[in-house]
Amino acid sequence: MALTRNFKQTVVERAERDPQFAKALLDEAATRFLSGNPESARIILRDLVNATIGFEQLAEMTEKPSKSLHRMLSPRGNPSMDSLAAIFGAVRHWLKVAFEVHTIKVA
Repeated sequence: MALTRNFKQTVVERAERDPQFAKALLDEAATRFLSGNPESARIILRDLVNATIGFEQLAEMTEKPSKSLHRMLSPRGNPSMDSLAAIFGAVRHWLKVAFEVHTIKVA
């Protein structure tokens, strides 16, 4: 189901007024990617980029064309690991957060 403009605007407004919400979106995107759900991770990243840094600024920070970044973060996008790392890194830098990885021992 396609997201409505109202929902997307709500995400933008919430991210602008609540930095913890933006950080939670980044955490969720990373968690989904690492859990084997890259499609939803890309969609969350796309919404987060639209709500915070913007694709033009992301293009400058990653040294990748804005249109390519849009395609990478589309539902059918297929970014390379290097591109995805650059996107996560730029957004992380913009939000001034660090990732902490926790592992669980599975028996």
